[in-house]
Amino acid sequence: MDRLLNVVRASVRGVSLVLLALLIVTPLAQIVMRGVFNVPMAGAEELARYFLISLTFIAAAYVTREGGQIRMEELQGVLPPRPRWLLQLLIELAGIATFATLCVAGAITIGDNLNNQTATLEMPFWLFMAPLVVGSLLLVVETGVMFLRTLRRGRPEEKHTVLT
Repeated sequence: MDRLLNVVRASVRGVSLVLLALLIVTPLAQIVMRGVFNVPMAGAEELARYFLISLTFIAAAYVTREGGQIRMEELQGVLPPRPRWLLQLLIELAGIATFATLCVAGAITIGDNLNNQTATLEMPFWLFMAPLVVGSLLLVVETGVMFLRTLRRGRPEEKHTVLT
């Protein structure tokens, strides 16, 4: 199981880096085409928006894994260990429920709009919405792993936040 998770995590990181590169290159290509050759790229804005949305949802699981999500650490830092542990469990459960809801809502939306497409690029709607479903599913998995680790540990995660 850990081996599969590591492969998925490496893939998520690689895909995120590619999406970031595409997000940078697309507007740059639009500027060069318009400024140098006086020929605008049709749909460059929609394509850049798609790369931004995809990067946001796909990379969110990596951010969660690395501890980059907001976790109210300042509040946790002033709590005693037992309530802090319970709060951490509650935050992770709320994350799982939220991300699962997003995943199901995205899948239902895709199912209801299989024949639709985006306006400019005429991209199939399911392709446009896929990063939401995939990213939310990855977030459910990563947040679930965090929840299980916190539960098994039986104590709160140590915080290194300096309160001033």
